[in-house]
Amino acid sequence: MIFVTDAACHRIYASGEWTALTGQSIPDSLGRGWLDRVHADDRRIVMDALARAFSTASEFSIRFRVLRPDGRELWVVAGGIPSHGPPDNAFIGYLGSLTELTETAAPGLEAYANVRRFVPPPTHRSASADDKLDRIADHLIIAHSLIDTDGVRSALPALKQALAEVGFALAARMRTMPPPH
Repeated sequence: MIFVTDAACHRIYASGEWTALTGQSIPDSLGRGWLDRVHADDRRIVMDALARAFSTASEFSIRFRVLRPDGRELWVVAGGIPSHGPPDNAFIGYLGSLTELTETAAPGLEAYANVRRFVPPPTHRSASADDKLDRIADHLIIAHSLIDTDGVRSALPALKQALAEVGFALAARMRTMPPPH
């Protein structure tokens, strides 16, 4: 699942997988509404990690539980890469992904956060985005982490620009959606 935030830590885009995963509508998940679907015991860890990441415009990875539509818990890993935009390369928010962990990974897990480093989680069998722009975002996020650790660092500026452009396109989609009923 792909998400986009603004510089104030408000979600401005979420792909349709969020509703399938949590039962929460996309309009209700915007802003900070998505936190309603984060397990109450993990909410403080998530909020503290996001506050640290946003205050320094740093990459982040967070493992936590969300609530499924039937109320059952599901472990997920979310991470984001900061985006910077014109005119002065200012921090404008994050392009990120959220992936459910396999059912067999749940025993013994604890919520955690890693600020300053995004490590993409293993792809879950149901995590394939249906939307082409969401898939592009997912691949760019993974490419960023690979280049940052093992690749040609000279490619990072162009990749970061591509991440920002995809984030702009996803955010623009939300502005054209009809208001919630």
